[in-house]
Amino acid sequence: MDAHSAALLGAGFAGIGAGVAALGVGNVFGSFLEGALRNPGAADGQQGRLFIGFAAAELLGLLAFVVAMILIFVAK
Repeated sequence: MDAHSAALLGAGFAGIGAGVAALGVGNVFGSFLEGALRNPGAADGQQGRLFIGFAAAELLGLLAFVVAMILIFVAK
């Protein structure tokens, strides 16, 4: 296997990471909604943690995308 093929294979694996990040974002919002429906009075206090969790999960997806782009276009 040459280096270019290995880079494309690694980019595909990094693409899987972006899909897993989407699952993480869904999990964060699903857990928030479940907790908010159980205790609506505490939902306002947890909204900041919701956005922190969303940002962390989305950051991992963006990092996976950047790694994939680096492997496709920069690594030779």
